[in-house]
Order: sequence, then structure tokens, then C-alpha cells
Amino acid sequence: MAAPDNARFAETLTPDNAILAMIDHQTGLMVGVRDMNPAQLKNNIQGLSKMAKVLNLPSVVTASYPQGPNGPVMSEISNILTDATVVNRQGEINAWKSPEFRAAIKKSGRKKIIMAGIVTDVCLMFPAISAVAEGYDVYAVVDASGTWDEVSREAAIHRMTQAGVKVVTWASVLAEIMDDWRSPKGQALGAVLGEHTAYGYVYQSYMANQK
Repeated sequence: MAAPDNARFAETLTPDNAILAMIDHQTGLMVGVRDMNPAQLKNNIQGLSKMAKVLNLPSVVTASYPQGPNGPVMSEISNILTDATVVNRQGEINAWKSPEFRAAIKKSGRKKIIMAGIVTDVCLMFPAISAVAEGYDVYAVVDASGTWDEVSREAAIHRMTQAGVKVVTWASVLAEIMDDWRSPKGQALGAVLGEHTAYGYVYQSYMANQK
């Protein structure tokens, strides 16, 4: 019997099948984000980036004309993802239309893309939908992305969902890819979760009881 069309939604993320793509998290664009508290957004971006660092996930960081008004990539990303492939686009709005960006994704050999971007309804939504159309399984991390207002965010979520993009949060991605607290990176990932979510109180209590 053939697998149902939605069977791909059951295959989970693993450290061996995923790649992280951080799109247009630039200082100039951050100024205009209004759908989320800026401090919370920055916290979520750091958490997602640290997760990738702990797991040694291949990562691609791309910026749209960083020497222009959008500004450079946030230091919170570049200081964490020091080994990421960096793609500076000179005009493409949709990062997927950048040959260098697509090549960096393809080179990894991985078909699951954990993707976040600013702004959600352009820089994240466009490449997410384009990648799905080419057979990739895209996880759009909406709480590590931001846009001008809540209406824009909700519209983007609806359109991405309709196109087959998996809309997720960064903490759910971490939990899915960790899978088991006893995994080799379980303690390190737990520390990231503890540092960047309210789960930190639970984690601190647990660690105290281990001493």
C-alpha cells in the first residue's frame, strides 16, 4: 500500500537529516519588528542558533544587501554560528532564488530545512514555500522570525501552512531533534532550553538534585 501524501509529516528531525537556514536577521530589519517583543525575539534567535551549534548542524546564514539599509546580520547569530556558510545576496528578495543559497543547502545533502527569517511574511515565507515546491521538508520557526504586525504574521502562517510548510517554535524543534534526554547531546540541549525558556527553573531544580 502506498504511503499517504502526509506521511512525510511523521518523519522527525534528527541531527543527521536537518540543516539550519537563518534568513535576513539584519539589524535594520529588526528595528521594524512589531509582532513580538524585541528582547524575546532576540532570545529565541539565540536559542535556535545555540541548538544548531551544540548539534553541529550545517548552517547557512544569508543577508539581503547587508551594506545597505537592512544592515549587517545580528551579532547574536554571527557570534554563535561561526562555522556557518554566509551568503550575501545583492538583490534577490526570495533567498531561494539565489544560486549560492540553494547550492549551500543542496551541498549539505539534507532534505529537512529548519528555517527562520525577518520579515516573516517575505524573507521566511517566500523561500519556505519555494523549498517545499522542490521537495524539501521545511520547518518555519515563527518565534525566531518577526514582522511588521500580527496581521502580517498570521497571513504568512496561513499561506505557509497551505503550501505544506511545517510551522513550529524553536523550543519544539529542539525537543524534536533531541528526542531523548539520554541522547549524547541531551544535557547540553537541556542547558540551552533552560537558558532561553521558562523551563530553566525546572532544569535548575533537576540539576541541583543530581549533585
